Amino acid sequence: MYFHLILTDNCNLCCRYCRARAFDDLEESKDKAEPQIEIDPHLPPELNVSLDLLYGFLEKDPAPTLTFYGGEPLLRADLIDRIVREAPVQQFMIQTNGLLLDHLFPEIINRFSTILVSLDGREGLTDANRGAGTYRKVMENIKKIRHDGYNRELIARMTVNESTDIADAVHWLSDNPDYSFSSIHWQLDANFTNDFSHRQFDEWVRKSYNPGILSLVTDWVDHMENEGEVLRWYPFLDPVEDLLQGRRSRLRCGSGYANYSIMTDGYIAPCPVMIGMAKYYVGHIRDADPLDLAVITVNGECTECKIFGFCGGRCLYSNITKPWGEAGRQAICSTVEYLQNCLTEALPKVKDLITDGTIHSSDFSHEKFNGCEIIP
Repeated sequence: MYFHLILTDNCNLCCRYCRARAFDDLEESKDKAEPQIEIDPHLPPELNVSLDLLYGFLEKDPAPTLTFYGGEPLLRADLIDRIVREAPVQQFMIQTNGLLLDHLFPEIINRFSTILVSLDGREGLTDANRGAGTYRKVMENIKKIRHDGYNRELIARMTVNESTDIADAVHWLSDNPDYSFSSIHWQLDANFTNDFSHRQFDEWVRKSYNPGILSLVTDWVDHMENEGEVLRWYPFLDPVEDLLQGRRSRLRCGSGYANYSIMTDGYIAPCPVMIGMAKYYVGHIRDADPLDLAVITVNGECTECKIFGFCGGRCLYSNITKPWGEAGRQAICSTVEYLQNCLTEALPKVKDLITDGTIHSSDFSHEKFNGCEIIP
């Protein structure tokens, strides 16, 4: 089983699309009718459970994967160091903004099977979203951990919005020879606030984002043909693997059935974003069986959608909280439909490249539930 461990709710950045939103005063968010989600007001901001209790829970699973998460988990580098050394865990991952990667010893960093680092593309775009100097400091840290022996998967995890030229941003991170990321994921800035009427999101999707996706799919397949390599661009990689196998997918991030989250008080949620949503908790580490946790499923109109087997419902949190309104939902769903169309149209050429031996079907294999939501 996969588990996110929330170490802290604190963060050392105030990104435009995340914590900075708390300072926005949007009338839409005051007036919008949506499900009222009760949040536990007593949830501690820092991990506040016995590590022995945590280890006792994890050792009931013969092959657990633990992902450190926050807030910014490296604000608790002390806990990460201790847990990596002590916990009965098969493998470790971390999702981080990368600014404090130099706070861990190389022998700890090198234990991570996957490191997801938040970057949005070029320096100007990343710094505009995350703060001046962020890009350069993160890149310094990435070069350092590579120099110190980290040779496992490093994923650039982008947040994309109206400021993003998706094709340019992906190519910048993938093609730059000094710090190329063959593994890239991106997520739309669309989930966690009621601000669609204040944005030009729908226009950007039609005029920039969707055309950029088409361009990237073409480039991805051309790279297979020319280089004999399948780049690990996760919004393409995981769905195409299933398309090749003729498989339908459940929620692709695994939330609620394969990937759960341990809150700072030890309660277990089906998704790392569902912090404090006690109604959906599936147990507590003191007495839960990690191999027998309740399954929380996507429901409602998603299950009737013609591409449900491709999308899986996109996001459990948004399926429950319905943060968008109808116009926003249609805009988001249009991006998923467009992605599916692009990948489906590219599939015959991919199959031909497999048939002639340019690439192999095994080239699409990857770690499931590694922190990538998959469907942007």
